[in-house]
Amino acid sequence: MEEKRVRESTVVMSQLMSPQDTNIAGNVHGVVIMKLIDNAAGVVAFRHARSNAVTASIDRLDFHNAVFVGDFVTVRASLNLVGRSSMEIGVRVESENPVSGERRHTASAYLTFVALDRNGKPMLITPLVLETDEERRRNREAKARREARLQEKTKEKACQLEPESCL
Repeated sequence: MEEKRVRESTVVMSQLMSPQDTNIAGNVHGVVIMKLIDNAAGVVAFRHARSNAVTASIDRLDFHNAVFVGDFVTVRASLNLVGRSSMEIGVRVESENPVSGERRHTASAYLTFVALDRNGKPMLITPLVLETDEERRRNREAKARREARLQEKTKEKACQLEPESCL
């Protein structure tokens, strides 16, 4: 299986926020931003796996600044880590006031996608080539998040078997 570079699946998407995206105060709904994040990450996952990929989890989603009607929103998504069938994708969202040009870091998220074969079963995917110091740093941090997720799952399973031990 031939390896792929991070840049081969990286995505940058932009969109103008319109009134249907907002609440009565003119702020863009968080769920609209969440959908943009999931869509961008899904494209990255599909590009890397060259197969259907589904969202398995959103490890973290932080909102930093509001987005308003009329703002341009840019979503950047790229791979941080590739496992046997899963991928962690980091996403950064920025909003831009089109009149002033002011840009704001709007949100960041880490999503895990699983590549599926034609039968809907997890499939082996192409390993990832890390070329830059930034990619290696993001990969190390993703490995730490993955380990924390696995430890949390182990703890949850233990609590299901012995609920009184987790009180």
